[in-house]
Amino acid sequence: MTTTDIPHVTIYSDGACKGNPGKGSWAAVLLFEKEDGAVEKEISGIRMHTTNNQMELTAAVEALQCLKQRCKVTLYSDSAYIVNAFQQHWITNWQRNGWKTKTKEPVKNRELWETLLDLCDRHDVTFAKVKGHAGVHYNERVDTLANLALE
Repeated sequence: MTTTDIPHVTIYSDGACKGNPGKGSWAAVLLFEKEDGAVEKEISGIRMHTTNNQMELTAAVEALQCLKQRCKVTLYSDSAYIVNAFQQHWITNWQRNGWKTKTKEPVKNRELWETLLDLCDRHDVTFAKVKGHAGVHYNERVDTLANLALE
């Protein structure tokens, strides 16, 4: 299979929390590119005792777990926590340092990070930052879906 044969999927993901920790939700929209246009899939869920960062990570994990074959993925998130971890190589440093931060503290949400890394190994994933609440259609949609799940 050549790289041009690999399907491209665009994902927008978001997490929300009432209280931090508190009741949380996650949502994602997957846009599968087809010859005759894009096919959209919306997913969301809730957790009872969680944090906003855990929900942001869960949204990305759940979206990538929906992919049934290797894909080239652009994953948009308004979470600097997720995007910076990959773009600024925090995650590489955490792994090299035995899952410790630069201040020698254990990395929070390690299990979710490891799951996300495993999924990134299965797919060709690029993380991109999108500004939250700035009128970006699909980012607004995942925000709405996450907040609806909280109700």
